Amino acid sequence: MRRADRLLQIIQILRREKGPVAGTRMAEELEISLRTLYRDMVSLEASGVPVRGEAGVGYVLDDGFDMPPLMFTANELEAIMLGARMIDGRVDDALSQAARDAVAKIAAVVPSELRDSLINAPLFAPMYQRPTETTINMADVRRALRSEAQIRISYRDLNGNESERVIWPVLLSFFRNASVLVAWCTLREDFRSFRLDNMTTLELLPERSPKPRRTLFAQWRNRQMDQLESSRSADWKVEKIYGV
Repeated sequence: MRRADRLLQIIQILRREKGPVAGTRMAEELEISLRTLYRDMVSLEASGVPVRGEAGVGYVLDDGFDMPPLMFTANELEAIMLGARMIDGRVDDALSQAARDAVAKIAAVVPSELRDSLINAPLFAPMYQRPTETTINMADVRRALRSEAQIRISYRDLNGNESERVIWPVLLSFFRNASVLVAWCTLREDFRSFRLDNMTTLELLPERSPKPRRTLFAQWRNRQMDQLESSRSADWKVEKIYGV
């Protein structure tokens, strides 16, 4: 890697992290020695980049520093194209079109020697089974997630039982043959996963969710981690008792 490219990569590492980054961690990612990293950090400081380092803590990039936003590497362009190809056919038409538009915008501004890495990226994510079609508009679900709006849905469970619920959307997951909305269910007073193809109606309500989506997501993720740890603990007990 050229030194100029390496300096840009150091800035990118610092930009993507929310806290201090240890020098050893950056050196390992860049596949350079710690001494080389220290020299690069001195060069960045000398050139006016607002990086700060503290022994035993790591390096941080001060707020307010700006860098040209479209300085992509070949790996980054391949990742972008793979992501665009992965959502094709898995999401609503509006989001699929947005992905194609985004790729076109990037292709128009990246250097010509990198454009082929984007347009002809040799990475594909074939889909052999299209998700079950839904009667509700997935764009409305995404709109509710962005605005943190509550949703009223009519839902049919796997046993065919129908119910009406008010939910606070948390995240939307895309699987091979179904799209699933994770939400706090006010009826069950707990997190639940709802298949979009089992929703018969969906209405965005004017009220916002009482809790920010970020908070709900953190609570849901912690719940998942606790369940995972409990499952691992149970498996360990089975192995210890029965020797399986």
